[in-house]
Amino acid sequence: MRNRGMILRDVIREALEHLPEGKLAEVFDFVSFLLAKEGRERIEETRELDPEKDPILREYIGGVSVEPFAHKIDDILYGEED
Repeated sequence: MRNRGMILRDVIREALEHLPEGKLAEVFDFVSFLLAKEGRERIEETRELDPEKDPILREYIGGVSVEPFAHKIDDILYGEED
């Protein structure tokens, strides 16, 4: 027995057969948008910072808050404030 996803794909294919060419371009644009959105969501999921999963984060978070790295960093980057 076929799963629901395969049946839905077949129904979509059948409906596409009845659309005029101009509408197919719109469908393609929408599908492209959905695929790009899904790709961005996957990238965002992998960008989440989790020190428990990343030994570099676990060991070195806050590493630049100690001397000599943080000494007068704002003055160096932005100039001295009056």
